[in-house]
Amino acid sequence: MWSLRFNFITNSTVKRITSLDSKNFHINILSCNNLTFHNINIMAPENSPNTDGIHICRSNMITITKSKIATGDDCISLGDGSKLIEVTNVTCGPGHGISIGSLGRYTNEEPVEGVIVKNCTLINTTNGVRIKTWPASAASGTATNMHFLDIIMVNVSNPIPIDQKYCLWNQCNRQIPSNIKISTMSFKNMRGSSATLLAIKLICSRHLPCDDVKVSNIDLTYNGIKGPISSQCTNVKPIISGRPNPKICSSSYVVQCIVHCHRTSNIIDNLN
Repeated sequence: MWSLRFNFITNSTVKRITSLDSKNFHINILSCNNLTFHNINIMAPENSPNTDGIHICRSNMITITKSKIATGDDCISLGDGSKLIEVTNVTCGPGHGISIGSLGRYTNEEPVEGVIVKNCTLINTTNGVRIKTWPASAASGTATNMHFLDIIMVNVSNPIPIDQKYCLWNQCNRQIPSNIKISTMSFKNMRGSSATLLAIKLICSRHLPCDDVKVSNIDLTYNGIKGPISSQCTNVKPIISGRPNPKICSSSYVVQCIVHCHRTSNIIDNLN
Protein backbone atom coordinates (compact mmCIF):
# COMPACT_ATOMS: atom_id res chain seq x y z
CA MET A 1 0.00 0.00 0.00
CA TRP A 2 2.94 2.35 0.69
CA SER A 3 6.38 2.48 -0.86
CA LEU A 4 7.94 3.39 2.51
CA ARG A 5 6.51 3.01 6.00
CA PHE A 6 7.89 4.54 9.17
CA ASN A 7 6.12 3.13 12.23
CA PHE A 8 7.07 3.81 15.87
CA ILE A 9 10.36 5.51 14.95
CA THR A 10 11.92 7.93 17.48
CA ASN A 11 14.68 10.55 17.23
CA SER A 12 15.71 9.86 13.65
CA THR A 13 16.49 11.60 10.34
CA VAL A 14 15.68 10.42 6.83
CA LYS A 15 17.45 12.28 4.02
CA ARG A 16 18.39 12.25 0.34
CA ILE A 17 15.98 9.60 -0.90
CA THR A 18 13.78 9.49 -4.02
CA SER A 19 10.42 7.77 -4.39
CA LEU A 20 9.28 7.31 -7.99
CA ASP A 21 5.85 6.25 -9.31
CA SER A 22 4.43 4.65 -6.20
CA LYS A 23 1.26 2.61 -6.73
CA ASN A 24 -0.29 4.31 -3.68
CA PHE A 25 1.06 6.55 -0.90
CA HIS A 26 4.79 7.14 -1.23
CA ILE A 27 5.68 7.61 2.45
CA ASN A 28 3.48 6.81 5.45
CA ILE A 29 4.38 7.96 8.98
CA LEU A 30 2.55 6.39 11.94
CA SER A 31 3.15 6.79 15.67
CA CYS A 32 6.56 8.39 15.27
CA ASN A 33 8.24 10.94 17.52
CA ASN A 34 10.90 13.51 16.60
CA LEU A 35 11.44 12.38 13.01
CA THR A 36 12.94 14.64 10.30
CA PHE A 37 12.70 14.24 6.52
CA HIS A 38 15.30 16.28 4.64
CA ASN A 39 15.94 16.58 0.91
CA ILE A 40 13.25 14.13 -0.16
CA ASN A 41 12.30 13.86 -3.83
CA ILE A 42 8.90 12.34 -4.68
CA MET A 43 7.53 11.96 -8.20
CA ALA A 44 4.33 10.50 -9.65
CA PRO A 45 2.15 11.40 -12.66
CA GLU A 46 -0.42 14.14 -12.17
CA ASN A 47 -3.25 11.73 -13.02
CA SER A 48 -2.17 8.95 -10.64
CA PRO A 49 -4.84 8.48 -7.91
CA ASN A 50 -4.06 8.23 -4.17
CA THR A 51 -0.36 8.84 -4.62
CA ASP A 52 0.02 11.11 -1.58
CA GLY A 53 3.63 12.12 -1.16
CA ILE A 54 3.98 12.04 2.64
CA HIS A 55 1.12 11.11 4.97
CA ILE A 56 1.42 11.70 8.72
CA CYS A 57 -0.86 10.14 11.34
CA ARG A 58 -0.74 10.07 15.15
CA SER A 59 2.81 11.33 15.27
CA ASN A 60 4.61 14.11 17.16
CA MET A 61 7.43 16.49 16.20
CA ILE A 62 7.66 15.63 12.50
CA THR A 63 9.72 17.95 10.29
CA ILE A 64 9.75 17.94 6.48
CA THR A 65 12.24 20.32 4.90
CA LYS A 66 13.96 21.18 1.59
CA SER A 67 12.02 18.63 -0.44
CA LYS A 68 10.28 18.42 -3.82
CA ILE A 69 6.99 16.56 -4.18
CA ALA A 70 5.02 16.00 -7.41
CA THR A 71 2.05 13.62 -7.19
CA GLY A 72 -1.50 12.89 -8.28
CA ASP A 73 -2.87 13.54 -4.77
CA ASP A 74 -1.84 15.53 -1.70
CA CYS A 75 1.84 16.41 -1.62
CA ILE A 76 1.68 16.26 2.18
CA SER A 77 -1.36 15.15 4.17
CA LEU A 78 -1.87 15.24 7.93
CA GLY A 79 -4.26 12.76 9.51
CA ASP A 80 -5.66 12.73 13.02
CA GLY A 81 -3.24 12.90 15.93
CA SER A 82 -0.68 14.96 14.00
CA LYS A 83 1.00 17.23 16.56
CA LEU A 84 3.92 19.66 16.36
CA ILE A 85 4.38 19.30 12.60
CA GLU A 86 6.70 21.64 10.66
CA VAL A 87 6.86 21.80 6.87
CA THR A 88 9.46 24.21 5.46
CA ASN A 89 11.02 24.90 2.07
CA VAL A 90 8.93 22.33 0.23
CA THR A 91 8.04 22.67 -3.45
CA CYS A 92 4.73 20.99 -4.30
CA GLY A 93 3.27 20.42 -7.73
CA PRO A 94 1.52 18.96 -9.47
CA GLY A 95 -0.81 17.47 -6.89
CA HIS A 96 -3.62 18.42 -4.52
CA GLY A 97 -1.54 20.68 -2.30
CA ILE A 98 -0.68 20.51 1.40
CA SER A 99 -3.65 19.30 3.44
CA ILE A 100 -4.74 18.85 7.02
CA GLY A 101 -7.31 16.08 6.90
CA SER A 102 -9.61 14.85 5.97
CA LEU A 103 -10.80 14.67 9.58
CA GLY A 104 -14.01 13.41 11.17
CA ARG A 105 -14.79 10.41 9.05
CA TYR A 106 -14.03 7.83 11.74
CA THR A 107 -14.68 7.48 15.47
CA ASN A 108 -11.91 7.89 18.08
CA GLU A 109 -9.87 10.32 16.01
CA GLU A 110 -7.22 12.26 17.93
CA PRO A 111 -6.81 16.08 17.84
CA VAL A 112 -4.55 17.87 15.38
CA GLU A 113 -2.43 20.48 17.19
CA GLY A 114 0.53 22.68 16.34
CA VAL A 115 1.14 22.78 12.58
CA ILE A 116 3.45 25.22 10.80
CA VAL A 117 3.80 25.35 7.01
CA LYS A 118 6.20 28.06 5.86
CA ASN A 119 8.45 29.11 2.97
CA CYS A 120 6.78 26.67 0.59
CA THR A 121 5.95 26.97 -3.12
CA LEU A 122 2.93 25.37 -4.78
CA ILE A 123 2.88 25.13 -8.59
CA ASN A 124 -0.14 24.08 -10.71
CA THR A 125 -1.83 22.30 -7.81
CA THR A 126 -5.58 21.88 -7.39
CA ASN A 127 -5.37 23.26 -3.85
CA GLY A 128 -2.88 25.36 -1.96
CA VAL A 129 -2.89 24.94 1.80
CA ARG A 130 -6.18 23.50 3.03
CA ILE A 131 -8.07 22.01 5.94
CA LYS A 132 -10.80 19.49 5.18
CA THR A 133 -13.31 17.81 7.50
CA TRP A 134 -16.28 15.60 6.79
CA PRO A 135 -19.85 16.72 7.43
CA ALA A 136 -21.99 14.32 9.43
CA SER A 137 -18.80 13.55 11.39
CA ALA A 138 -18.56 10.17 13.09
CA ALA A 139 -17.47 11.87 16.32
CA SER A 140 -16.41 15.26 17.63
CA GLY A 141 -12.83 16.44 17.35
CA THR A 142 -10.52 19.45 17.17
CA ALA A 143 -7.91 20.98 14.91
CA THR A 144 -6.09 23.93 16.46
CA ASN A 145 -2.96 26.08 16.36
CA MET A 146 -2.28 25.78 12.63
CA HIS A 147 -0.28 28.41 10.76
CA PHE A 148 0.55 28.89 7.07
CA LEU A 149 3.02 31.65 6.22
CA ASP A 150 5.35 32.88 3.49
CA ILE A 151 3.75 30.75 0.78
CA ILE A 152 4.11 31.27 -2.99
CA MET A 153 1.24 30.06 -5.20
CA VAL A 154 1.70 29.62 -8.96
CA ASN A 155 -1.52 28.95 -10.92
CA VAL A 156 -3.18 27.18 -7.99
CA SER A 157 -6.88 26.40 -8.50
CA ASN A 158 -7.97 26.81 -4.85
CA PRO A 159 -5.18 28.65 -3.04
CA ILE A 160 -6.72 28.91 0.46
CA PRO A 161 -9.63 26.58 1.28
CA ILE A 162 -11.15 25.55 4.59
CA ASP A 163 -13.68 22.89 3.62
CA GLN A 164 -15.87 21.52 6.40
CA LYS A 165 -18.21 20.01 3.82
CA TYR A 166 -15.60 17.73 2.31
CA CYS A 167 -17.42 14.68 1.00
CA LEU A 168 -15.50 12.41 -1.33
CA TRP A 169 -17.65 10.60 -3.90
CA ASN A 170 -20.84 11.84 -2.15
CA GLN A 171 -20.41 9.31 0.66
CA CYS A 172 -22.00 11.57 3.28
CA ASN A 173 -24.79 14.06 3.92
CA ARG A 174 -23.52 17.61 3.43
CA GLN A 175 -26.60 19.00 5.19
CA ILE A 176 -25.42 17.61 8.54
CA PRO A 177 -22.68 19.91 9.89
CA SER A 178 -19.19 18.79 10.78
CA ASN A 179 -18.37 18.09 14.43
CA ILE A 180 -14.72 19.05 14.06
CA LYS A 181 -13.90 22.35 15.77
CA ILE A 182 -11.31 24.46 13.93
CA SER A 183 -9.64 27.25 15.91
CA THR A 184 -6.52 29.39 16.24
CA MET A 185 -5.09 29.40 12.75
CA SER A 186 -3.50 31.93 10.44
CA PHE A 187 -2.74 32.57 6.78
CA LYS A 188 0.06 35.13 6.46
CA ASN A 189 2.25 36.50 3.67
CA MET A 190 0.88 34.54 0.72
CA ARG A 191 1.34 35.73 -2.83
CA GLY A 192 1.07 34.49 -6.38
CA SER A 193 -1.65 33.48 -8.82
CA SER A 194 -4.98 31.66 -8.74
CA ALA A 195 -6.29 29.59 -11.66
CA THR A 196 -9.89 30.32 -10.58
CA LEU A 197 -11.91 33.37 -9.55
CA LEU A 198 -12.66 32.05 -6.06
CA ALA A 199 -9.21 32.14 -4.51
CA ILE A 200 -10.14 32.04 -0.82
CA LYS A 201 -12.92 29.81 0.44
CA LEU A 202 -13.45 29.55 4.19
CA ILE A 203 -16.38 27.18 4.69
CA CYS A 204 -16.75 26.28 8.36
CA SER A 205 -19.28 24.19 10.27
CA ARG A 206 -22.53 25.90 11.23
CA HIS A 207 -22.58 23.69 14.35
CA LEU A 208 -19.04 24.68 15.39
CA PRO A 209 -18.00 27.91 13.62
CA CYS A 210 -14.27 28.49 13.17
CA ASP A 211 -12.70 30.69 15.87
CA ASP A 212 -9.61 32.91 15.91
CA VAL A 213 -8.80 32.76 12.18
CA LYS A 214 -6.27 35.40 11.11
CA VAL A 215 -5.67 36.47 7.50
CA SER A 216 -2.76 38.82 6.85
CA ASN A 217 -0.92 40.16 3.80
CA ILE A 218 -2.54 38.07 1.07
CA ASP A 219 -1.77 39.10 -2.52
CA LEU A 220 -3.22 36.76 -5.14
CA THR A 221 -4.05 37.56 -8.76
CA TYR A 222 -6.40 35.72 -11.10
CA ASN A 223 -4.86 34.27 -14.25
CA GLY A 224 -8.09 34.34 -16.29
CA ILE A 225 -10.39 36.97 -17.79
CA LYS A 226 -13.79 36.01 -16.35
CA GLY A 227 -13.91 38.65 -13.63
CA PRO A 228 -12.26 39.98 -10.47
CA ILE A 229 -10.71 37.59 -7.99
CA SER A 230 -12.95 36.86 -4.99
CA SER A 231 -13.41 35.12 -1.64
CA GLN A 232 -16.21 33.34 0.22
CA CYS A 233 -16.76 32.83 3.94
CA THR A 234 -19.33 30.82 5.87
CA ASN A 235 -19.56 30.48 9.66
CA VAL A 236 -16.32 32.33 10.27
CA LYS A 237 -15.35 35.91 11.05
CA PRO A 238 -11.66 36.17 10.20
CA ILE A 239 -9.38 38.76 11.75
CA ILE A 240 -7.97 40.64 8.75
CA SER A 241 -4.84 42.77 8.61
CA GLY A 242 -2.90 44.41 5.80
CA ARG A 243 -4.57 44.97 2.43
CA PRO A 244 -5.57 41.53 1.21
CA ASN A 245 -6.20 40.80 -2.43
CA PRO A 246 -8.84 39.54 -2.85
CA LYS A 247 -10.86 41.30 -0.17
CA ILE A 248 -11.78 38.76 2.49
CA CYS A 249 -15.46 38.08 3.18
CA SER A 250 -16.66 41.17 1.35
CA SER A 251 -19.93 40.06 -0.28
CA SER A 252 -23.41 40.73 1.13
CA TYR A 253 -23.89 36.98 1.53
CA VAL A 254 -20.86 36.83 3.78
CA VAL A 255 -21.98 39.81 5.85
CA GLN A 256 -25.30 38.14 6.52
CA CYS A 257 -23.54 34.96 7.55
CA ILE A 258 -21.18 36.71 9.93
CA VAL A 259 -24.02 38.57 11.63
CA HIS A 260 -26.34 35.65 12.04
CA CYS A 261 -24.43 32.36 11.94
CA HIS A 262 -23.89 32.34 15.69
CA ARG A 263 -27.58 33.03 16.36
CA THR A 264 -29.23 30.30 14.36
CA SER A 265 -28.18 27.27 12.36
CA ASN A 266 -31.06 27.67 9.92
CA ILE A 267 -29.92 30.89 8.25
CA ILE A 268 -27.19 29.15 6.24
CA ASP A 269 -29.61 26.65 4.75
CA ASN A 270 -31.91 29.49 3.74
CA LEU A 271 -29.06 31.39 2.08
CA ASN A 272 -27.97 28.29 0.17
